[in-house]
Amino acid sequence: MGAAMRRIHVGNALSAFGLGFTVPYLYVYVAQVRGLGPVTAGLVLAVFAVAALIVLPFAGRTIVRRGPLPVLLVALFTAAVGALSLGLSGGAPSVLLSAALLGAGQAVMQPALATMIVDCSTAETRSRAFAMQFFLQNLGLGIGGLIGGHLVDTTRPGSFTLLFSIEAVMFLLLVGVMATVRMPHSPRVAGAPTASAKGNWKQLTGNRAMVQLCVLGFVVFFACYGQFESGLSAYGVEAAGLSTSTLGTALAANTLAIVIAQFLVLRFVERRRRTRVIASVGLLWAVAWAVAGYAGLGNGSQAMATAAFISTYALFGLGESLLSPTLAPLVADLAPTGLAGQYNAAFALVKQLALAIGPAVGGPMGASLHAPYIVVFVLVSLGITVLALRLGRQLTDVQNQPSVARSLVVTQGGGAAAEQAPAPA
Repeated sequence: MGAAMRRIHVGNALSAFGLGFTVPYLYVYVAQVRGLGPVTAGLVLAVFAVAALIVLPFAGRTIVRRGPLPVLLVALFTAAVGALSLGLSGGAPSVLLSAALLGAGQAVMQPALATMIVDCSTAETRSRAFAMQFFLQNLGLGIGGLIGGHLVDTTRPGSFTLLFSIEAVMFLLLVGVMATVRMPHSPRVAGAPTASAKGNWKQLTGNRAMVQLCVLGFVVFFACYGQFESGLSAYGVEAAGLSTSTLGTALAANTLAIVIAQFLVLRFVERRRRTRVIASVGLLWAVAWAVAGYAGLGNGSQAMATAAFISTYALFGLGESLLSPTLAPLVADLAPTGLAGQYNAAFALVKQLALAIGPAVGGPMGASLHAPYIVVFVLVSLGITVLALRLGRQLTDVQNQPSVARSLVVTQGGGAAAEQAPAPA
């Protein structure tokens, strides 16, 4: 890693650490500590999603025109203001406005940081760079949530103000770190299309491979992240009779699986086609949902149900560790020169849509329609496999497996890799 990439990774860790401080406790803070009730607390969580959906379409175009670094600095400052004001707010209007600022800033950080990683990496190193980003994000969220949980006290509103103040300081500290980054020119992969002078959404939607990748991404986020704290949690409590402490253990198992597996699976991922790796994740998650079905619908003991449910989250974590070095780098490699920011913003928008729709669909099903819930998401997971294999037909060899480029350089005596014909999945 160069100096710029090291600072970017430090930035990812700091931002995740700050978010981990507050995100798990937002509902409790608004509903109980500020006494605004569950309706307002639910609106705050909805405002996060709405703010992201509003700003992301503009963020991509701004990243293309201004570069990712200025956009990131504005997003960080906006998030810092939102976090600090949220900790000081006492009424519903100020809480909702603060949540909108924090949500907007947080949403724009994702494509800006992803574009900076693209600009500071090559096709051969990009998978490892995004794997490192994902690892540090999960580590930061886990450590932040653990420390935050020991600082907060629902009987002392000041403890929550301290929590949000620390989050704001993390964002401002990150402004100082990222302001020192010197961005290189973005390297490109062989076979990447050429961009027009002004990228726009019409050009993006005309990229058939990118559209298929966005559909695939939506299903991935809908089936996994969109269920973690909604449908799957409700299913665990209602169908399997699990306690909230068991849910916390399951989430910890998910994080632990990612931390352990992330770099162990990299060599496996780098030697295989990306779409086949994603297809294998669909099969793995289908097994995870079947295990969850056993936890809630089987006839085993409570101890077996608990072990099965925790295993479900661990299997999801293993799948996530396979996706982190494949999905995000593939978005970058599909982007025409200079449009990585717009493509990253579009993919972030798809993720936000999935995270907004997933709980709305999965929550009620997980709480009351136990067997249909499991069957539906087993089928959705198998759909990931089908969509991934279909996407493989739209990609070049180099896009689907960047290590092919190194082989081409060797066989051609060190010359540039030739453009490949679309490869079978």
